Amino acid sequence: MDLLFADWVFGYGSLIWNPEVDFNRSELGRVHGYHRAFCIRSTRYRGTPEQPGVVLGLERGGSCVGVAYRLRHDTRRHSIERLYEREMLNRVYVPTLAAVTLANGRQVRALTFVANRDSDAYQRLSEHEILTRLSGCCGQRGANRDYAVNTHLSLQERGVHDARLARLVYQLRAGGPA
Repeated sequence: MDLLFADWVFGYGSLIWNPEVDFNRSELGRVHGYHRAFCIRSTRYRGTPEQPGVVLGLERGGSCVGVAYRLRHDTRRHSIERLYEREMLNRVYVPTLAAVTLANGRQVRALTFVANRDSDAYQRLSEHEILTRLSGCCGQRGANRDYAVNTHLSLQERGVHDARLARLVYQLRAGGPA
């Protein structure tokens, strides 16, 4: 299937609170085989080349609850092209059609963006380094801290608890890395 004709998009980070796509339905969904992780260096949106931030990617293993968006048919291709412009800078992600299980048990295939381990932007950072970047970096789309907090709050508002993300946001609110 051509990814430009996907009917659904799965968001696990900023796409939850800032989807920038035309959709006619959104609901919680779970992807198995991947988990949400701060593993992508951001030198544009949430950091700079001199002070790189860090953003989320889907990493192998576990599962991830996020939001599945059913794209409007008449603007689907345009929405996906906009997502590519936003998400595929420097090929930091691998666009993937993933099986997403919706809250009612129905499964759909959704376009999502998996961390590209072959990219120079892919990083495995300690929690301390993640917190340092989240608390001190800023880029074109704002403070790195806001990215993490907005993702956490958006999930919380939907009744989703992500323990790793909650711990990071708690530490950010307590003053950042120890």
